[in-house]
Amino acid sequence: MRKIIELVINGEPRELAVEPHGTLLDALRNDACLTGTKKGCDVGECGSCTVIIDGQPMNSCLVLAPEAHGCHITTIEGVQPAPDTVHPIQEQFMQCGAAQCGFCTPGFVVMAKALLDENPRPTRDEIRFAIAGNICRCTGYTKIIEAIERTAEAMEFAGCKARASEEA
Repeated sequence: MRKIIELVINGEPRELAVEPHGTLLDALRNDACLTGTKKGCDVGECGSCTVIIDGQPMNSCLVLAPEAHGCHITTIEGVQPAPDTVHPIQEQFMQCGAAQCGFCTPGFVVMAKALLDENPRPTRDEIRFAIAGNICRCTGYTKIIEAIERTAEAMEFAGCKARASEEA
């Protein structure tokens, strides 16, 4: 018997009928039709299913769907600031060649967003620590770390530019 949960996904209030023992990952993919969040290992070891739940990055394969009742969730589809635009993280992943096969990319982008939301100027070690739960079999991580570093720099520059415009 399915259970109705109410939650906010990517800023939009939603009601989903979920399996009581189903995961949030399956609810997002099957019930909300948001397939950007990838199902990798299904045991919380690869990070490809990372979403942001109430401000914290989490592996959605480890969260039972009913536990998400009342939560605010950001998936890879919600990272994009507006239609036909990309988030600076996505732009830097493209510029740095940080995505090869692309399967792990949604999890890394969501994790990077959570990190930069919490810490807009992370050190290289802080970036490495933040992405330690995400596995990539293609890039060797160097380009991913570079993309996150460049995003932090670009966002800091944009913030400085915005503050200068406000002061003028």
